[in-house]
Amino acid sequence: MLEEFKKFAMRGNVVDMAVGIIIGGAFGKIVSSFVNDVIMPPIGLLMGNVDFSSLFINLSGEDYATLAAAQEAGAPIIRYGTFINTVLDFVIVAFAIFMVIKAMNKLKKEEEEAPPPPPPEPSAEEKLLTEIRDALRSR
Repeated sequence: MLEEFKKFAMRGNVVDMAVGIIIGGAFGKIVSSFVNDVIMPPIGLLMGNVDFSSLFINLSGEDYATLAAAQEAGAPIIRYGTFINTVLDFVIVAFAIFMVIKAMNKLKKEEEEAPPPPPPEPSAEEKLLTEIRDALRSR
């Protein structure tokens, strides 16, 4: 059973998938930072200095000045600002993946459209043997 598992784990598809997952996780962190630190501040500024990550709806009926205060009090809240950030993360990741797949498909299409290479030229030895064969046939 151990040998069978080793054979399964070392297949090309499994290794490729593991590399993709690791790179995807790192890419997700980059995108989250891009959204939270680069995209959202200007959007928040345009909307009147709104920090989307601190937007929430308090369900308890009590008044809390900040998200941190509501969380510290254990109040039931809906953090829709975090949801907005997550949706933007998803849109950016989906667009980036779309662009990568589009580029790969374009390269693949160009490969398919390229004419096949001509067959290799026979070696000198093969040419000599062909001449000998033809000479023997003509006798």
